[in-house]
Amino acid sequence: MSAAATKIIQPLPLNSTTTNRSPHKALFNPLKTIPISSFPASTRKLRLTKPNSPHARRRSTSVFAVSDVVQEKKPTFNTFFPNLLITKEEGLELYEDMILGRSFEDMCAQMYYRGKMFGFVHLYNGQEAVSAGFIKLLKNEDCVVSTYRDHVHALSKGVPARAVMSELFGKTTGCCRGQGGSMHMFSKEHNVLGGFAFIGEGIPVATGAAFTSKYRREVLKEGDCDHVTLAFFGDGTCNNGQFFECLNMAALWKLPIVFVVENNLWAIGMSHLRATSDPQIWKKGPAFGIPGVHVDGMDVLKVREAAKEAITRARRGEGPTLVECETYRFRGHSLADPDELRDASEKAHYAARDPITALKKYMVENNLASEAELKVIEKKIDEVVEEAVEFADSSPLPGRSQLLENVFADPRGFGIGPDGKYRCEDPKFTEGTAHV
Repeated sequence: MSAAATKIIQPLPLNSTTTNRSPHKALFNPLKTIPISSFPASTRKLRLTKPNSPHARRRSTSVFAVSDVVQEKKPTFNTFFPNLLITKEEGLELYEDMILGRSFEDMCAQMYYRGKMFGFVHLYNGQEAVSAGFIKLLKNEDCVVSTYRDHVHALSKGVPARAVMSELFGKTTGCCRGQGGSMHMFSKEHNVLGGFAFIGEGIPVATGAAFTSKYRREVLKEGDCDHVTLAFFGDGTCNNGQFFECLNMAALWKLPIVFVVENNLWAIGMSHLRATSDPQIWKKGPAFGIPGVHVDGMDVLKVREAAKEAITRARRGEGPTLVECETYRFRGHSLADPDELRDASEKAHYAARDPITALKKYMVENNLASEAELKVIEKKIDEVVEEAVEFADSSPLPGRSQLLENVFADPRGFGIGPDGKYRCEDPKFTEGTAHV
């Protein structure tokens, strides 16, 4: 990691896992180990241990043991600017994606409070480095599985802002025709396999998508099928059974999947330090022979380097990786959350480490972009978001007949009456007096 890259975010001191942690200290020290591991952006040195070694099962508190599938590899740098991790084009792409995510979510807050959106709306502000750092490295055929905090994941994967905004407005022009809403973004065209309202619910779906890729390649002999799946989830999910079951299956079958933990330190109102016996989630990987990495999730360049290696491993057929991104959400759990449980000084500390500000500073200081160029991007995104709102607001609401679509494999009988009409259009049906 170059000196220029590490200037963005100052390293924070390693702290114990007790609950009286100072709000000014992160869980882990991003620069605790100096030697470069097989994951260039990892903040831990990976020690290669053979699965059958007597030391493979030994619990370590300082060094992480992984299976021997990981090969030592030095990071690749920009050939034109040897000390930089990205090209100008890559930097501008990341900046535009992160600005889009932030501006879109800010607009969502405005629309929610104006009564344009209903239900729970969970915003992604502060976590943009994770989405951009991972998803912008994918191909269209690769799959993304998200959580209820899914708007920005969909945007990063290429779902148009107007389709996401329309979905939030509950309109027919939304990516799910208005039936998914905030927590259930889906796009077959962009291989966004859904946001999921219940924590951990999407991990088995992602594991199944990764199995599909492997099956097509190895059984159906589709040699060009090297598709990778990203499974996003939070720290609150990592004590759930589905998480461990899918780690086991993915390791057993060497599935092309990357498990991305967006550890924003809070599961609704529960501090991560109070909810788990060992807050270092990346350590859960080696129990299954899976490489685990902890990365500063407020630094898009570090996230991108870790993501690049993990995705490349999966695409080469070397199996899954568990990547823990330590990040922070700048708003409450949802827009209905007054956000009174988190300490004000903790929120201020992470706000000062804004990932967008950090990337902007890096690009300007390293002559990758000028302030004027970045302003052009910001203005462009403002127009995109404004247009998305206008489009969503003017789009039609779904008809009542759409209620029963995609519910029954064969809607005849309950959903459709003998006359071929939807039963929900029969006044007696809604009164509960219709004959079924």
